[in-house]
This record gives sequence, structure tokens and C-alpha cells, in this order.
Amino acid sequence: MSPSQILFQFLSAVVFRSHRTSGKTATIELGDVTPHNLQQLKRLNQVVFPVSYNDKFYKDILEAGELAKLAYYNDIVVGAVCCRIDVLDGSRRLYIMTLGCLAPYRKRGIGAKMLEHVLNYVEKDGDFHSIFLHVQVNNQSAIDFYKKFGFEIVETKEQYYKRIEPADAHVLMKLLRPQKNLNESEK
Repeated sequence: MSPSQILFQFLSAVVFRSHRTSGKTATIELGDVTPHNLQQLKRLNQVVFPVSYNDKFYKDILEAGELAKLAYYNDIVVGAVCCRIDVLDGSRRLYIMTLGCLAPYRKRGIGAKMLEHVLNYVEKDGDFHSIFLHVQVNNQSAIDFYKKFGFEIVETKEQYYKRIEPADAHVLMKLLRPQKNLNESEK
């Protein structure tokens, strides 16, 4: 971890402690990713995830609208969710590229709020077959989190990640509506 990542995490923990002891009721809100706060998203991702994201990733995020949100805990950026729409065999699927929260803020409902936003988005749209994501095989807390929301491990991809160990990833999926059987649609 770089010195700037350590400092970012330390300052987040200090701010967290001051909010926790101030007697205020915590507020969790989601906000848009904009050019003005994109650097906060980059720093957050550097601290939370063991992989690096390129400039194209962040350029695409700026155009993602409701599929990219920052999570604020008492007005401080502590998490983010970034998704994209994939189409496979004519079925629309939502891919969760990142969903993460700074360690001092976990287990406070922030991840759930971000995932519920994603679930509400696909429900309102009504035309998604499934939601899926990749999770490093040793990240049991993330696996357990997604299972609480109805996701299942459907595949394990060996050597999915580059330059991190373990390199294998589980594919977790939540089926939203069954795949139409071609024979049924021809009747």
C-alpha cells in the first residue's frame, strides 16, 4: 500500500471516530460520480481493491449515470458502486464492476444501501436477466454479503486476476428472470 493510500485510510478512520462519538445519527446517502469528485473515487478504489483501474474505466464511469454512485456517510465519501450493462445471447445482464467501502465503515449498512440501489435499478428497468460480479476466492466476507442478497457462486475462473494472489475469482450471479426456452417462444 502506498503512503497516500495509508494516509487516506488513516484520515477516514479518524473522521469515522469523530462522527461515531459526536452523538449524531449517521446518514448514508448515494450521490452521482462527477468530474469534480472522480479523484475521490480513484483514491477510494486504490485503498479498497487490490487491482488498479485504467483511465478508460473512469471515463466510462462518468457516463454511467445511475450505474455509478458514491456512498456518503455523514457527508464523507466512504464507498462506491460502479456497474455496466452487458448483453450475452440477447439477454441484458448487469455487471457490478466494483462495490466497496472503506474498512472502518463496513458493517454499517453502506454496502447494502449501494447494492439495494443496483437491485432497485434493475427491478425498475424490468429487462435484465441477471446481475453478476467477480469476487476473489479468498474474500469470504464479500461472498457472504452477496449470498444474503440471493447471489450464488456459478463458476470459478482460474487465473482471473493479474499480479494478485490468489488469482482465482468466483463468479457470483443473481438470476432475475429465467432464460426463455426457445421452444416455448416458438409456440
